[in-house]
Amino acid sequence: MTQGPPADLKLQRTARDAATVPALLEGWLSGALPAGAEPTVTLHSGIDANGMSSETLVFDASWTEDDVRRTGEYVARVAPSPDEFPVFPDYALQDQYDAIRIVGERTDVPVPAVGLFEPTGEVLGTPFFLMDRIDGVVPPDVPPYNWGDNWLADASPEDQRRLQDSTVEAIAGLHSIQDAEDAFPFLARPDQSGDTALARNLDWVRGWYQWAVPDLGRSPIAERTLTWLEDNLPDTSGADTVLCWGDSRIGNVLYREFAPVGVLDWEMAALGPREMDVSWMVFAHMVFESITAVFEMPGMPGFLREEDVKATYAELTGVQLGDLSWYHLYNAVQWCVVFMRTSARQLHFGEIERPDDIETLFHHKPLMERILGEVGA
Repeated sequence: MTQGPPADLKLQRTARDAATVPALLEGWLSGALPAGAEPTVTLHSGIDANGMSSETLVFDASWTEDDVRRTGEYVARVAPSPDEFPVFPDYALQDQYDAIRIVGERTDVPVPAVGLFEPTGEVLGTPFFLMDRIDGVVPPDVPPYNWGDNWLADASPEDQRRLQDSTVEAIAGLHSIQDAEDAFPFLARPDQSGDTALARNLDWVRGWYQWAVPDLGRSPIAERTLTWLEDNLPDTSGADTVLCWGDSRIGNVLYREFAPVGVLDWEMAALGPREMDVSWMVFAHMVFESITAVFEMPGMPGFLREEDVKATYAELTGVQLGDLSWYHLYNAVQWCVVFMRTSARQLHFGEIERPDDIETLFHHKPLMERILGEVGA
């Protein structure tokens, strides 16, 4: 018997009163635009079907320029308030803004055009930046797209494969940026320890986990996995260091005709080996398939299979990727921390009760245990 989505998949991100937002944006735009612009803002919504981190505001703005009334369609990417249990300790909106801008300048990967930036937090309480709004559809997270009854699950196998391959092509496009370390020095994690980009990323993940512990407690499986990752760190000294999108899953892409028209959500962008992005794309689907199995639903087992994704990536880049198990476990720890932080926020908003065992919050724990068993950890 199938069941509906668990209530704890619905995530509140902020206590902000949406009714106050248009006037706040109008006041800010009045100072940012030329005199006499007289801007007006119509707020459409926040986006709550996808993502677990930043607040996203969708709005239209009208203003007068050269005696002509103009209208633009925008999205504001807003950093969460520190007192509302953000997922990450630092949102570095300037880094996100610059990463999107440089990708747009150097590749054909479809990213939104970035516009005005408000870095002080004096308007909405936290910093934000504007992006041009892109029309498209997103595979839903809530409930997950592989639960059926949505545009992707109901599509033909050919269209599903087109979406899969075109998304891999977008990731390959990001990885094609030459001299990524020079192009994106602000993503190098210089404050982390390690001789390679991968080692510094792993050090950052351990620090992220430790930062999350005080609000919920420790996770034995996360700590066991971190120890194994450190003991089995791949030698990447001869590998390419590329721009990694970080949150490279299909739920962060806008699609039209089953092809990407907007690559979104850059909080996790970093420099590292190619496997980081390819694994995250595959592992995110594995997580949703694992959740689906719990609720005895058919899922999409033929979609985003590791062997298919790696084959397409090799065709596009000429780079053959090996076994991704280490990277899957690296990403599994990150999912642990995401669930820790989103659950802490749900406790904050009174949406769930504090569990006796925090690992009951990890929807991907059975998948994580299976991979640990496969590697002998």
